[in-house]
Amino acid sequence: MIRKPAIGALPLVALTFATPALAQSLDVASPDGHNHIRLALDAQGQPVWSAERDGQQVIDPSPLGLTLAEGPLATGLAVTGSEASAGEDRYAIIAGKAASAADRYRALSIHLAEKDGARRALTIELRAYNDGVAFRTILPVQPQIVAPIIREERSEFRVAPGSQCWGFNIGSFGKSHEGEYEPVDPAKARPHNLFDLPMLCESKGKALAITEAGLTDYAGLALTGRGDGGPGFAAKLSPALDDPRFAVRGKVGSPLASPWRLIMLGDRAGDLIPSTLVTSLAEPSRVAQTDWIKPGLSAWDWWNGPSLKSVTKAGTNTETAKGFIDFAAANGLPYSLIDEGWYQGAGGAGEVRPGADVMHWNPAIDLPALIDYGAKKHVRLWLWFNWRALDANMEAALAQYAAMGIAGIKVDFMDRDDQAMVDWYHRLLEAAARHHLMVDLHGAYVPRGLTRTYPNFLTQEGVMGAEYNKWSRRVTADHNVMLAYTRGLLGPMDYTPGGFNNVPPADFVPRNDRPFVQTTRAHGLALYVAYESPFACVSDSPDTYAESPQGLEFIRGVPGVWDETRFLGGQVGDYVAIARRKGKRWYVGVLNNHEARRISLPLDLLGPGFHMTLWRDGATPRETVKEVRAVHGALAIDLAGSGGAALILEP
Repeated sequence: MIRKPAIGALPLVALTFATPALAQSLDVASPDGHNHIRLALDAQGQPVWSAERDGQQVIDPSPLGLTLAEGPLATGLAVTGSEASAGEDRYAIIAGKAASAADRYRALSIHLAEKDGARRALTIELRAYNDGVAFRTILPVQPQIVAPIIREERSEFRVAPGSQCWGFNIGSFGKSHEGEYEPVDPAKARPHNLFDLPMLCESKGKALAITEAGLTDYAGLALTGRGDGGPGFAAKLSPALDDPRFAVRGKVGSPLASPWRLIMLGDRAGDLIPSTLVTSLAEPSRVAQTDWIKPGLSAWDWWNGPSLKSVTKAGTNTETAKGFIDFAAANGLPYSLIDEGWYQGAGGAGEVRPGADVMHWNPAIDLPALIDYGAKKHVRLWLWFNWRALDANMEAALAQYAAMGIAGIKVDFMDRDDQAMVDWYHRLLEAAARHHLMVDLHGAYVPRGLTRTYPNFLTQEGVMGAEYNKWSRRVTADHNVMLAYTRGLLGPMDYTPGGFNNVPPADFVPRNDRPFVQTTRAHGLALYVAYESPFACVSDSPDTYAESPQGLEFIRGVPGVWDETRFLGGQVGDYVAIARRKGKRWYVGVLNNHEARRISLPLDLLGPGFHMTLWRDGATPRETVKEVRAVHGALAIDLAGSGGAALILEP
């Protein structure tokens, strides 16, 4: 249900006086009154926005506007009208951090036009939620702009001086969106920096994360330095491949709306983790029938080698694939993923190998036999594709493999977020939904809420995950903790956990087959709860699990989709404790950085008392100590350096 009260229905929106340099401003308050977003015009007629929480300004007055092909649309504007509205709705989340989400907000649409010259029009929409604020620009249909073309966005995000921020400096567009989130001084961000989303900041007892949501028919957003030396960030749109002077091309006769520029808000950084704003600001589901969408865990051949002692020569062949199906069946996993190499000419990163043909499988793989073999054991297959190879014959390939009984597809190496690639995501996901195929987008940009629009889209990469253990030392416990506070805010992560060759960081060496991980076993178990991913891999070799099974029983019982998510405690960069509920049962994942510490988990926030099963750090990285007992109130846990804990709580 959507309510649209009249413009004067305060307190939805109010006129307030801004700073002396600004004219009167329009203010929108969240339903609970804690968050405000304001828009004003400065002396040059440029829109300027700001945000506050509990009276504390978290975004200082920041300009916004566009540069079109015809020139800037940012100054010399006047307000020509406005309408207030409010939303009150609840929508189902098919597979995510909660079973449903409240889409409750107050909003204001502000109409602007140039006072002189072409008198072009621009609409700015503001929304205030209980857990954040958002705005977007809309170019309405107008004779002055026949086919809108956007060169750049001129929006800025001026955080308060002294803010501590954390971001991922991706460096340039066209990258894999995989890297570390590290401390960023917002006063030292420069125009040659390019930060991926989100940007997390803490300032004066408040926390915020800058990101976007509802990315459709538009270029992806990144952040760069303001260029004037002041603290904060400026918008930077991913340029078009065919002409990097432009970012977005609109359609004749249609308005052009930007995605929502979203500021998630809370009193602590961890308070942002349960937020569903990224999906709430995305388009509603386009998939009418969803009962075929079945999230779950999967065996996986690629990360561990493949390595399988029971096969004469492990590799991309029928016998190896059967071995992983057997492992999945023995452990109640509904899926097994066959990675690159199964179709003719498979592989390649940026380019498709000559002779690649996704319609035919390699002679070493008897795909129909494997599908039948899996079906008898109640295990369905997922298949990997290079995106370019799939794009060459998308409709026929999806139809063929869906008819054969394939459950889902993993698509790789897109590594872009320009407008053309954004449109390709929508085209692929729509086609996959028509054929009842679930999707994992590897080599992907970070989430913008598209899992709501296409609930068959279960997970995506856009994260530096455990695959990096095969060739680098970069996936540390510190990195994992930071992901929970940054990339993990936005949506599912195809991090690929499950490595059971746990060693101390000092003993870690990268290796391709049966890689090491430089965190404890308990830390690795906790990843399945701390990170959201409705399709998650159990990534190690069946041989590794057979040799060291401690904790595997926890992994195979993790639901992967949740009814509720809560933040239990932690500090950015130090540790994080996240609780997720499925039915009456709570699962808790605790990730610690490299420093040993004792923490107290406030389990009373989840209920009055529980029967607890706890996996905590043991004497060595591979050992876990399992405790089964009743617990009431707070629970003290000793965490090893690079350690963690995993809990199951039942009333």
